[in-house]
Amino acid sequence: MPPDGTLNIGELAAQAQTTVKTVRFYSDQDLLPEAARSSGGHRRYGPEALARLRTIRSLRSLGVPVPEIKRVLNSGEALETVVARRLDDLGTELATLRWREAALRALHEGAPEQMAERLELIGAVSVPPSTTVIAHYWRRLLPVRLSARLRSTITEAAVPQPPADPTTDQVLAFAHLHALATSATDHCLASHRPITAAHPDLLYDGLYEAHQLVDAAVRADRTPGPGEALDCYVAAHARASGTRDSPAFRLALTVRLAAADHPVMSRYWQLAGKLTPELTLGAADSWLRDALAASTAAG
Repeated sequence: MPPDGTLNIGELAAQAQTTVKTVRFYSDQDLLPEAARSSGGHRRYGPEALARLRTIRSLRSLGVPVPEIKRVLNSGEALETVVARRLDDLGTELATLRWREAALRALHEGAPEQMAERLELIGAVSVPPSTTVIAHYWRRLLPVRLSARLRSTITEAAVPQPPADPTTDQVLAFAHLHALATSATDHCLASHRPITAAHPDLLYDGLYEAHQLVDAAVRADRTPGPGEALDCYVAAHARASGTRDSPAFRLALTVRLAAADHPVMSRYWQLAGKLTPELTLGAADSWLRDALAASTAAG
């Protein structure tokens, strides 16, 4: 080693157990500053270059991109920040791979005559899957005069998130939901829009509270029947209609809800239920309608 302690490119590569080509590449990317040039114009590196090169190679082995490494080494960005960002990126990459694997299995396991149909269905969903189309469906489906607060709350509760490690059935269920939301025209929406009310905030505030009470009842293994959840549900409908809860109102509400039931919404909640272990709004509403029917029949 020369008296000044510098290394030529070959010596640095040998000590780092890498190639001259690799050292030259990182030098050209401004990751390995040169300490000097020899009389023949060859690059020379200071003693600190070896540790710096080892750091670069370690980060690259973990998949950290060159621009990220540059920010750590040249701009002083905290290594912890870069590592955390890489973990987030890796989580997204793994979710993408898990979804893609399940999608391929759904194609592979289907009957040959299903292949083209499933390919078109699954291929319409982005990878990783996005709920944007389904959320837009709900924003169009809910009453126009509903407050932004409730629109956001109900949409968030109604839109199932894609599982991180989906089964083939869940990939197909999400793809069917995506197709349902994509194909919904304004005319179609009008046919299966949830029951309307003169005061939608009064109705949906009460319904959301009733659905949460049902969740507690289901966790307690209670069957549909009289109780706080049903009273809250009926009261919400009564307030929104400008009337009071009564046996006659409950009977009329039972008939009205049965008439408003639509196969598209039943299908939506059936599919959504496959994507989450939690009680869906649709399942909660079904529990409440069963409880209402039971109470009016008993009365």
